[in-house]
Amino acid sequence: MNETAGPLLFARYAYPPNALGLCGADSPRTLLEYGDARASDGGLAELARTFDGAWPYLTLIAAANEIADPLDPRVVEAYWVGNELLDQVRPGELARHVDERFRGRIGRARERVFGTVAAGAVPHHCFHVFAVYPWLGLLRTGVVDEPLHILDQCRTTPAVVQAVGDGDTLVVLARPLLWDGVALRLGEPEPRTVRWRDDGLAFLTAPLPGDRVSLHWDFVCDRLSPQAARALDRATRRALHAVNRSGVAGAAVA
Repeated sequence: MNETAGPLLFARYAYPPNALGLCGADSPRTLLEYGDARASDGGLAELARTFDGAWPYLTLIAAANEIADPLDPRVVEAYWVGNELLDQVRPGELARHVDERFRGRIGRARERVFGTVAAGAVPHHCFHVFAVYPWLGLLRTGVVDEPLHILDQCRTTPAVVQAVGDGDTLVVLARPLLWDGVALRLGEPEPRTVRWRDDGLAFLTAPLPGDRVSLHWDFVCDRLSPQAARALDRATRRALHAVNRSGVAGAAVA
């Protein structure tokens, strides 16, 4: 388990989409400054609550595991990376939770989301990206390039540092997300240029070749242990398996 303070761990993964204006309060610089200082306080915890996509999942995971604080580092790790806490959330609880919290967003995709839960999904970030967002539905209509790009960027991705540049970028090896016309799958590892620092600020010390890291929107969020890297890979594959079967899985879980 990552022992980093829960709010700070949350900030590491929330910063990239926040910097793009996609979710949370307009505070990317604040998140980055907390991260660079390796500091966590009540102000950072309050910022975490403004992320109305991720926060409901934290409350669900915490409640299912009888953990009082949704920002407990075990809970935050479960959602962004993956760990054993995810398996304590029963399918019916996840289906009801998504229906209540995101009904206005999923619209006609409601039955497909329920089918994904019935096929074995757990409340990991990849589930939210693949099943709750509309991009997979667009892929199935034949619109491919932009939806696939967003799905691949928005998921939490495990990678291995290959080369470190002189500035704020480095090259990693990561498995891309592919669409074969029927299903999503992971391709073979390929080089990808990502950022690990913005304006001289970063969430971790300079990465080294061979380091296992996690990515979100082409930004390095954290350095992963071998166990955490395996957990993220398993969670990703589990989400892919569930969404690929969602067309045939029943929605009785709801």
